[in-house]
Amino acid sequence: MSGVANPAKPTTERTLFGHPIGIANLFGVELWERFSFYGMLTILGYYLYYTATDGGLGMSKATATGIVGAYGGLVYLATILGAWVADRLIGSERTVFYGGVIVMAGHIALAILPGLTGVGVGLALVALGSGGLKANASALLGTLYDKDDPRADGGFTLFYLGINVGAFAGPLITGLLQSHVGFHYGFGAAAIGMAIGLTQYVVFRRNLGEHGRDVPNPLPRTAIPKAVAALVAIVAVVAIAWAIKLVTLSNLPDSVTVVVSVASIAYFALMLTSPKVDAVERTRVRAYIPLFIANAVFWSLFQQIFTVLAVYSDERMDWNVFGWDAPSNWIGSMEPVWVIALSPLFAIMWTRLGRRSPSTPRKFSLGVIGMGAAFLLFTLFSGSHGKSVPALLVFFILGAFAISELMLSPIGLSVTTKLAPRVFRSQMMALYFFSVAIGTSMSGVLSKYYDPSHELAYFGITGLVTMVVGAVVWLIAPWISRHMEGVH
Repeated sequence: MSGVANPAKPTTERTLFGHPIGIANLFGVELWERFSFYGMLTILGYYLYYTATDGGLGMSKATATGIVGAYGGLVYLATILGAWVADRLIGSERTVFYGGVIVMAGHIALAILPGLTGVGVGLALVALGSGGLKANASALLGTLYDKDDPRADGGFTLFYLGINVGAFAGPLITGLLQSHVGFHYGFGAAAIGMAIGLTQYVVFRRNLGEHGRDVPNPLPRTAIPKAVAALVAIVAVVAIAWAIKLVTLSNLPDSVTVVVSVASIAYFALMLTSPKVDAVERTRVRAYIPLFIANAVFWSLFQQIFTVLAVYSDERMDWNVFGWDAPSNWIGSMEPVWVIALSPLFAIMWTRLGRRSPSTPRKFSLGVIGMGAAFLLFTLFSGSHGKSVPALLVFFILGAFAISELMLSPIGLSVTTKLAPRVFRSQMMALYFFSVAIGTSMSGVLSKYYDPSHELAYFGITGLVTMVVGAVVWLIAPWISRHMEGVH
């Protein structure tokens, strides 16, 4: 094993707002990565289905929104590759840096390459790079806290604030650029944002000390040929599936959902049977399964901001502000406004409550129920037609999205690091993102069933089903807590 497995804590820990100083660096790099990612994602669907005269590629709306959902799922699927590289080759700290470089290259490709060539090359690079950065930034943050440190939930909530500052600013900038000078300028702004994030990460790298430099489960040299062969085999299978049209643009979200679901089952089986995972760690992995499912259901609704609600924003929302029509993609910046405003309050609340706060399963339950209830609110406008839904009212509905997200997502990141077996530290975080991948690709699958003339049924059914899932998690919360083996 290379590096230091468990870096010793200094006698006097340098802190920022009561948290380890390294949180500042991770906050910044995640902020700019999310600026670039969400800035690109909120205009991607429009780029795919707008006509050529409007600067787009002219695809059908169903195919375009399906691709956006499937692409989001593939980004989170790629976290397993990034996590494997970190756990077995170079450690999480270096993987964050190299992942950012690849993300930047992807946005540059989108900005300068025309048509589907730019989409294919750019999205592939962004997916691979984000896969390296996403899981490892969160896992690296987890190493700054002990498993029983009550500050962890507050720290992850502050980290989540950085994510949402980027998610707020990205669509504002790319939307203005897209509407005034064209899509490729919006994609270029995403590349510049990632470059800024990489620069600050390098400048303040020392704040992380030795955290994330270790390789928890180094790959023996003798295993390298097998790893390369496995990678080649995966690429070959994907190429063949595409060549024989087993996978097409129209069924891409369905295919991604199935692949990630199968991969998730396989990963749970691997961790539950690995001789490197002890009995207590195995019990904790079992406790994680219902949280994994609840998280997938939550994100299948939340990520519709970029699929169904992107179309809803373009066709049903009145974006006129004092005589000026704001870009439709600004719906992507609405929910982060609430998260930015509420994150500090949630961070203070979780930190002060400490062990008196609701259990993690109960927080998950409330988040899922709240998400379903927020979707039901869209049924209030189901009788109207055209661009008649006031943007201000949707802004308040997305406030319910934000409260639900803060109950579940930063808590999910935190508990994943706590329940992770030591030798699967980054890969457990990748498994968390597998649940997000399933939800995100499902947002593409579900988007095929959205029709403005059937909004009552669409928002009503999806909202109620989600609330039922949240209620089930509430009922089994005591069982989950017992099997978390000391993790609050």
